Amino acid sequence: MDGGGGGDGDKLILRGLQFHGFHGVKQEEQTLGQKFVVDIDAWMDLAAAGESDSIADTISYTDIYRIAKSVVEGAPHNLLESVAHSIATGTLQKFPKISAVRVKVGKPHVAVQGVLDYLGVEIMRRRKA
Repeated sequence: MDGGGGGDGDKLILRGLQFHGFHGVKQEEQTLGQKFVVDIDAWMDLAAAGESDSIADTISYTDIYRIAKSVVEGAPHNLLESVAHSIATGTLQKFPKISAVRVKVGKPHVAVQGVLDYLGVEIMRRRKA
């Protein structure tokens, strides 16, 4: 394992985070809002935490959760791409130990003729050297 190059190695995993937000290009989306589902992978070396069993050697999942919550429940964005980008860049800015982050944002309730779980985006951002 490379300890956090983004794509391989150790990572923190947050799955199925659900928030109510007001994102979208349609007026009713920004007025009524809707449910958004977020998944986050954050690559970092977890060897020290594995050895020490100490929270001081890792990052609390709840701290990353709070970033996602503040973005999704915060100011409206037109595009899910912008929502995901804000979560990813906020995570990288706040936590220097994280080398890369993948963020998936989905909208389960969309005006589409057909059966689906959700529509959305997934982005990957790596810390610039």
